[in-house]
Amino acid sequence: MAQVLEFKLPDLGEGLTEAEIVRWLVEVGDVVAIDQPVVEVETAKAMVEVPCPYGGVVTARFGEEGTELPVGAPLITVAVGERPASGVADTASEGSGNVLVGYGTSEAPARRRRVRQERPVSGGSATAVTTREGEPPAVNGQAGRAGTDDGPVPVISPLVRRLARQNGLDLRELTGSGPDGLILRADVEYALRAAGQGAPASPAAEPHPRVPQAPSPALASRSSAPAAPGEIRTPLKGIRGAVADKLARSRREIPDATCWVDADATELMRARAAMNAAGGPKISLLALLARICTAALARFPELNSTVDAEAREVVRFDHVHLGFAAQTDRGLVVPVVRDAHARDAESLTAEFARLTEAGRTGTLTPGELTGGTFTLNNYGVFGVDGSTPIINHPEAAMLGVGRIVPKPWVHEGELAVRQVVQLSLTFDHRVCDGGVAGGFLRYVADCVEQPAVLLRTL
Repeated sequence: MAQVLEFKLPDLGEGLTEAEIVRWLVEVGDVVAIDQPVVEVETAKAMVEVPCPYGGVVTARFGEEGTELPVGAPLITVAVGERPASGVADTASEGSGNVLVGYGTSEAPARRRRVRQERPVSGGSATAVTTREGEPPAVNGQAGRAGTDDGPVPVISPLVRRLARQNGLDLRELTGSGPDGLILRADVEYALRAAGQGAPASPAAEPHPRVPQAPSPALASRSSAPAAPGEIRTPLKGIRGAVADKLARSRREIPDATCWVDADATELMRARAAMNAAGGPKISLLALLARICTAALARFPELNSTVDAEAREVVRFDHVHLGFAAQTDRGLVVPVVRDAHARDAESLTAEFARLTEAGRTGTLTPGELTGGTFTLNNYGVFGVDGSTPIINHPEAAMLGVGRIVPKPWVHEGELAVRQVVQLSLTFDHRVCDGGVAGGFLRYVADCVEQPAVLLRTL
């Protein structure tokens, strides 16, 4: 006898308490394998596919596309150990035991043959439509992401697919402007303008009207008050709401302090120019600053830590997962470069570029947005000299870098025009005192002024 198991919306990562259903990947009656994605959801930080830890037959789905569900709400129910009428072999009746959203729930998820039980039409009987192994089913009469009859569609961003779907645009008719013909969001928007549709629907817009439902306890307190004359009220929701909650928690819980110093970055800029003139992949300035940060954290490991307030302990890490602030159309995100301390400048440049592009297209996974141990914030790209960074909770410190501009500077006893940058360090005063913070910042400034200082730590 089959056992019906309920799969609930899992914890999608730190600070994320709800998600919006973008697209169901299975129907009631489908046979699903362990770790097979069953629904595509959009969180405040990314759009991800949620894999189900159970294998069996889908018996119910909860929520229409466009519905926002809190973490812990039911997603689907699965009958495990049941043999479908089509004769397909039983799927495993045990779950994988974990749900790490965005990158699967096991080391190597196996896609099995899916049998879709179509709902019977009036006066007819149910028929089974079998898709080829590993191929997504058709969506709205079009082929899934794996491709079409004419070959694969070169698009990887779910936001791009969603934008095209909402505006009735066939991606097979587009020529992408990205690498290897990749279809980008700009290509879709240009095609919509050329077709006379005006401004395209935003990927963040709701594809379907929300189904009226009683608000959950987690969302009940978020109802908006009526606007008074002359007021414009914007709900703090989605990515802006998540950022607001994160920043408020940081200021509420962390006794932070900030110190700053101006540094002569002329030699660092010359070193970068020489590296890029030597041939090979170009090295970004952010990558060089990241190398300086990891070297400084090796000397001052107190800043690569977090505070366990409940245990009243400082937890120090032996690895550096480096977060970096990136501004996108969807808001501020902080992707994390794993094991930054073990990467060279070339590897860091490539990873920064990959994560930045994923942030721009909205394809960052929760796993790429959490777990940081230290954050580097280059706000100089906004044309400002200085700032007092707010620590990315639950980390212990953040280094801010302003713009690099020509300024009068005393160099070797003479007044000269040099490339000057302001560096700011905000730190959790619980993990260290000013001596450690000052030592860290002074070492960073020394490496910026004399990049050869880094050779002592390599």
